[in-house]
Amino acid sequence: MKELNGIKIIGVDHGYGNTKTANHCFKTGILSYDAEPLFTREMLVYGGRHYLIGEGHKEFVGEKTKDDEFYLLTLAAIAMELRDAGLTEADVFIAAGLPLTWTAGQKEKFKAYLTRNAEVDFTFRKAAYHIRIVGAAVYPQGYAAIAEFAAALEGVNMVADIGNGTMNVLYINDGVPLSSKMYTEKFGTYQCTLAVREAFLRQTQREISDDIIEKVLITGTANIASADLRIIRAVATEYVRDIFRRLREHGYDENTMTLYIAGGGGCLVRNFCRFNTDRVVFVDDISAAAKGYEYLAELQMKAGLIG
Repeated sequence: MKELNGIKIIGVDHGYGNTKTANHCFKTGILSYDAEPLFTREMLVYGGRHYLIGEGHKEFVGEKTKDDEFYLLTLAAIAMELRDAGLTEADVFIAAGLPLTWTAGQKEKFKAYLTRNAEVDFTFRKAAYHIRIVGAAVYPQGYAAIAEFAAALEGVNMVADIGNGTMNVLYINDGVPLSSKMYTEKFGTYQCTLAVREAFLRQTQREISDDIIEKVLITGTANIASADLRIIRAVATEYVRDIFRRLREHGYDENTMTLYIAGGGGCLVRNFCRFNTDRVVFVDDISAAAKGYEYLAELQMKAGLIG
């Protein structure tokens, strides 16, 4: 969270797998209840309903304004950042993002979605919050993750932001992003999870937990039978090969370009691929995009372009 002229700038990276702020990361899931549920630690109360944040799994949707879930997740994200500062009331500017090629067409609708209530009262983790939404800005995913050092990049660079739902690819030549060379594909890490599920069921006639799959994808291993581990690793290896096939289709050349990999997919590339360590750079901070949104919003507010 940043602050400018008394306004709290809070970046929220609305991923399909995880929702991130500058200081927090939680699963993008939400379950709704008419009455207070049994377990209430991550409970949000808004509009007379009770919601458990981080429960379930948010399915991929082409427009994040399709339902109220990303709005409710945003309230929880804001509460987490405010709690760190010991606040329950504040003027808040939301800095968010959308996949690269969706930003131009959807940003105004997403901005209106995030700012639809100028004042909001809700309860999260048993604490009551009153926030005033003074504005919002929507930035392109991928670029935001490297925004703070993008201008210093020399030569031809490709950024691949591999999230749970999408992969965003962007060229940056001598510090300048090329709007004519940016791509969004529905090829996030959840596609790998689905492929593992199918392969595992086909080969073993058993189902496997997504938590185990995620453990292997993140760390490269898990405390499971070696035969089961081989199935997961084989699918993950093929998925990473497919990532690079798609990057090459977009013009990637490992000999002349530096590749910056952001998002959760970076773990898969690191664990299941051989690459040129001199020309592949990992942006390991899971909150890099959220921090980038805050950085860009602060720059524009100081310049008088927004706010």
